[in-house]
Amino acid sequence: MSPRAAYSRLQIALHWLIAILIVATWLTHENMGRALKTRIETGASGFEGNTPHVWLGITVFVLVLIRIVVRRVQGAPDPLPGATPLMERAALWGHRLLYLLMVLTPALGAVAWNAPSRTVGEIHETVGGALMLVALAHALVAIWHQYVKKDGSLTRITRPQG
Repeated sequence: MSPRAAYSRLQIALHWLIAILIVATWLTHENMGRALKTRIETGASGFEGNTPHVWLGITVFVLVLIRIVVRRVQGAPDPLPGATPLMERAALWGHRLLYLLMVLTPALGAVAWNAPSRTVGEIHETVGGALMLVALAHALVAIWHQYVKKDGSLTRITRPQG
């Protein structure tokens, strides 16, 4: 794989689409505890009364898996110019944590919804909150890099290479 300064068009599209869908999924989670409780009490199949949260979560899960495959095939840009070894490790582990949470959150939601399990639902909610915090931190660090360090961090995920 040759060195790259930016992500591909497909990687950029997946990044922003997944980010928007994660926010939409989080915004639609409010009544899921009640929906899961009703599902457990009535023995409903889970297809009736599905909320947008469920379908958005499934979509996020599928797109994240696609994104992981695309990243494995296409790679990622080289570290930012002037990045210290500590910054490079922080970026690597920050991205790994973000990907883990992006897979784990909808997977736990699917288990909670299809098992159905209140306990797993509560774990899903906690992990989802962690995903939102890590995603917010990710965004703030990217903004800091772009506008304080002026190293072009956001340019790599807004303007495709080639």
